[in-house]
Amino acid sequence: MKGTLFNTTTVIIGSLLGVLIGKRFTERLNTMVMHALGLVTLLIGFKMALKTENILLVIGSLALGGIIGELIRLEDGLERLGDFIKSKVKSESSNFVLGFVTSSLVFCVGPMTIVGSIKDGMTGDASILYAKSILDGFASIAFASALGIGVIFSALTVLIFQGFLTLLGAKLSFLTDPKILNELTATGGLIIVGIGFYLLGIKRIKIGNFLPALVLAVIFALI
Repeated sequence: MKGTLFNTTTVIIGSLLGVLIGKRFTERLNTMVMHALGLVTLLIGFKMALKTENILLVIGSLALGGIIGELIRLEDGLERLGDFIKSKVKSESSNFVLGFVTSSLVFCVGPMTIVGSIKDGMTGDASILYAKSILDGFASIAFASALGIGVIFSALTVLIFQGFLTLLGAKLSFLTDPKILNELTATGGLIIVGIGFYLLGIKRIKIGNFLPALVLAVIFALI
């Protein structure tokens, strides 16, 4: 768990720094930072998406996963969770929910999260998570400067999700198989592309509804 705890700490520290920096920005500067985040998010997403070796698997996972997410209104549930946290901390940030959901997905959907957490759980080697922690720390500064205090609460998502993977490391080791990991990464990458479109104001996509696609990608790859 040491890697996850370190990662959680870097996200908190980075978010606090980002909030302090963001308060000094004018609306025009905040818009520029938001656009920069959108472009970088697209780059990350497309880079991950190109990992696929079976595009039909990714298409099927996203299509079926999106239908499942829409039927159970997963996006609405995530927004309610964000609103609940916002009410508890009495935040007035207009981007609180966006910051929480966006940063949670970016920090938790990726090969470093999966491989690093499982490796930490199986062998105690947290080197991958330490490297990821530094990257997330800098990313949280950028996200929090543009999206506000909601980003800091993505640290809870990191703690819970990575902690779960670490504790079940040995049982989830099959996820590190390249045939599975590549398709899972590619599916997550396209979800992150959707976040990039949203940040750039191109299209409002219900990203949360696509989360079941990640589970389906694993199942389809196993089959």
